[in-house]
Amino acid sequence: MNKSLFAFWRQDLPASIVVFFVAVPLCLGIALASGAPLFAGIIAGIIGGIVVGIASGSPLGVSGPAAGLAVIVLTSIATLGSWPVFLLAVVLAGVIQLALGFAKAGFIAYFFPSSVIKGMLTGIGLLIILKQIPHALGWDKDMEGNDAFLQANGQNTFSEIAKALDFITLGAVLIATISLAILILWDTVLTKKHKIFQLIQGPIVVVFLGIIMNYLFKAGTLNFSLADDQVVRLPVANNLTDFFSQFTFPDFSAITNFEVWKIAIVLAIVASLETLLSVEATDKMDPNKRITPTNRELKAQGLGNIFSGLIGGLPVTQVIVRSSANISFGGKTKLSTILHGLFLLISAITIASVLNMVPLASLAAILLMVGYKLAKPKLFLQMFKLGWEQFIPFLATVIGILAIDLLKGITIGILFGIFYTLRHSYRNSHYMKDTVTTKEGHEVHHLVLAEEVSFFNKASVIKELEDIPANSKVIIDCTNSKSIAYDVVELIRDYRSNAKTKNITIETINFVEPT
Repeated sequence: MNKSLFAFWRQDLPASIVVFFVAVPLCLGIALASGAPLFAGIIAGIIGGIVVGIASGSPLGVSGPAAGLAVIVLTSIATLGSWPVFLLAVVLAGVIQLALGFAKAGFIAYFFPSSVIKGMLTGIGLLIILKQIPHALGWDKDMEGNDAFLQANGQNTFSEIAKALDFITLGAVLIATISLAILILWDTVLTKKHKIFQLIQGPIVVVFLGIIMNYLFKAGTLNFSLADDQVVRLPVANNLTDFFSQFTFPDFSAITNFEVWKIAIVLAIVASLETLLSVEATDKMDPNKRITPTNRELKAQGLGNIFSGLIGGLPVTQVIVRSSANISFGGKTKLSTILHGLFLLISAITIASVLNMVPLASLAAILLMVGYKLAKPKLFLQMFKLGWEQFIPFLATVIGILAIDLLKGITIGILFGIFYTLRHSYRNSHYMKDTVTTKEGHEVHHLVLAEEVSFFNKASVIKELEDIPANSKVIIDCTNSKSIAYDVVELIRDYRSNAKTKNITIETINFVEPT
């Protein structure tokens, strides 16, 4: 670690503590949804923080277990029939990601439309808010980190909120309300008053206040005490032997199993795509607008998955919720993500029982603030003012994320983005100069092709040529064209032959036929 890594430690340290508190329930919740040992989520969080944090070139991205992989992990464990065999698939997925990094496959990230990335951030912000409302009310039946509309407990995102209203826990509501008030006060007033409030972040105060209130509730006579499923539930190791017994090693004897390789490829592809999407989104949120080297990120994620699989962890990706929390609460360099991984490691060994007193309602308040900062209402107006080509893919991404899940929502947004790209290409492949009429009464139509004419433009060129009346002259001008797809070249050649039937004269300028 070089000296520059510690240049902003005053900002990175408190941000890393916030990310640590957010990461603990997310790691556990994703492990639970994946059908994996709970400690596997913590291992992935540790590896994502320390190993990926050191190897990555992302200054603000935080890596760990991802909800987007939970279903794949769950079905893969069932398919392979063994947790150690699945761990082998995680290791192999890491090797594949390393290969993708060296093959410079990170360029794929640059093809994600800006409107979709903004829609992804807004959708995640709204999703965080909707998913955390039940936790703030004391209804904790859905696991932390779930990003799917349809939930494992039979509810959906909206019905879960309605259900929570029937099972309100006064203690959780009180903790969440006071915590949210403190966070708003901290963000809008106190941080502007004194530097001490910038060093000690509001979420840190909220977490410790939550622990104290939970303790007082248990000791008091009022019916405010929280149930076991309303607090963090980290596996407790009584000693170092207990701690190390929670690690599991991959079963390398299954290396020749075709299913292992198939699952490894799927994991590598999905984890890489989710990482590259998060990288693009995180870079957009970075106040300094730094650009993450995507090929290096793929290599870092590959190393992370190799290490995580080797010691019994879930697959890792860069994750947007933790990255957003890191940025929202002042992180400046990758020291923050490294420290959060170290805190996960130290706490799992030493203070798991203390962390198990942290109310989920406290963490819900923190995440509600993160969600609001990602999905501010003014962003919708800004995107609308940019026009339909930006607003529709943006809105489609938001709705897709809320109505289905993260990856499918992004896919829907990208499909809308492609539609508008093709539509734009269709409309801008050529233009017609003003029609001239000769003394003989013949019309002269001058068709000028664009610099790039792809096979997508074939339909629009055909339509233009078919609309030219009989007994005319057509000038097809390729002077500006650097590239004309063979489909269009073939079309022009065929039109030149068939135009005689309509007594149309063809003249071409700089039209080069393939030999």
